[in-house]
Amino acid sequence: MTVARRAVRPFWLQPKWMVGHVLAVVLVIAFVNFGFWQLRRLDDRRTLNAAIESRSTLPVQPVDAVVDPAAGFGEVDGLEYRRVSAVGTYDAGASVLVRSRSLDGRPGFHVLTPLVIDGEGALVVNRGFVPFTADPGQALAAVGPPGGSVEVRGLLLGTQERQGIGPTDPPGVLSEIARVDLGRLQQQFGADLYPLYLQLEAQVPANAGELPVLLPPPEQTEGNHLAYAVQWFVFAAIGAVGWPLLLRNAARERRAPPGATPTAPFSVGSTSPHVGESTKNGVGARAAP
Repeated sequence: MTVARRAVRPFWLQPKWMVGHVLAVVLVIAFVNFGFWQLRRLDDRRTLNAAIESRSTLPVQPVDAVVDPAAGFGEVDGLEYRRVSAVGTYDAGASVLVRSRSLDGRPGFHVLTPLVIDGEGALVVNRGFVPFTADPGQALAAVGPPGGSVEVRGLLLGTQERQGIGPTDPPGVLSEIARVDLGRLQQQFGADLYPLYLQLEAQVPANAGELPVLLPPPEQTEGNHLAYAVQWFVFAAIGAVGWPLLLRNAARERRAPPGATPTAPFSVGSTSPHVGESTKNGVGARAAP
């Protein structure tokens, strides 16, 4: 009577190995996607750098010739990073601080002051950086703007919006805010604000003191996106090659005879030429058996 042999499932189809297959595939796919995500960020950064370069090198024009004061925030695409000039009067009492800023490793604030332009509303001006102080009112008092008519020149930048789980500002009139949110500033300022703000580069007359410190122009570097992309692709390659190698080694171990051990080239008891053993009296030598 013949007894049917039960089919043995290959080890690589066993549940614990199947989990490993799935995990390896998921990780490789994730690493590849992370790599392409970094490449997309690199492409976005290069596009932004090109926009900064092309727009900031255009001739300086009066702000009202570049931006319609009545335009909405979504109607000023392509106008960021243009250099403009404006003449008006600072509303020192409406100045606010943007918290959690830094310059050259020092914590501090950015100082925002509306520049009232006759018949054209007000242009929010980022006048620069002041070091951190526990009393925001003290910081504002120390960096009051010049009085009377002022001419400013600088770079137009877009309103900043809350990203993800970023901080929010409570309602009411504030002296300190989380970001340059022109919509939020409009709530506490009477005159209509321009849909872009100005990062100050020059001003006549100048400030009475050394503060606030003018901010540097936007960086035009590509960052580490390319290096990060290469790292993710390397991780993906390690997973794609390493897992099959692990399976091959596991298969070899299972095919080896029971009790077999790897043979070392010069293990004890192996035959090797030129290996001898001295005789008791030190004369002559015999080959090791």
